[in-house]
Amino acid sequence: MTMSIPVWVLLAFAIWSMLVLILTVGTYRWGLIFAGRVQANQFRADQIEGSDRYRRAMRAHLNCLENLPIYGAIVLVIVVSGAKSSMLDGLALTLIGARIAQTLIHVSWEQTNLLAYLRFGFFFVQLVCMFWMTALVVQNAI
Repeated sequence: MTMSIPVWVLLAFAIWSMLVLILTVGTYRWGLIFAGRVQANQFRADQIEGSDRYRRAMRAHLNCLENLPIYGAIVLVIVVSGAKSSMLDGLALTLIGARIAQTLIHVSWEQTNLLAYLRFGFFFVQLVCMFWMTALVVQNAI
């Protein structure tokens, strides 16, 4: 059995979420630990402390984690219903592209109004993709 594009995108979304954690939050924390500037137990779960870039990285990772289960639920319904279409495939690919763009904008540059609007635009694209995919699955089921 071959995996559909929406399922591949779900896997890519999960991998992207892990990479964001490792390459941003992880490198920041381990860099400070290995430099002897902090102890491993000094990172508090209830308060994000650190540089602006680190705080943005934490938010970007949390954005991934907040949206991954929603997309996962949509993909589950796609698989269970047997829905298949080039439109679903295109929307899934658009969604992961917008997710990666949103994250990169969040972690790569200090945020200006323009970048915040651009980042929101990519988030909005993801929402549209998820709603549209849901509508296609419901339409297919009726």
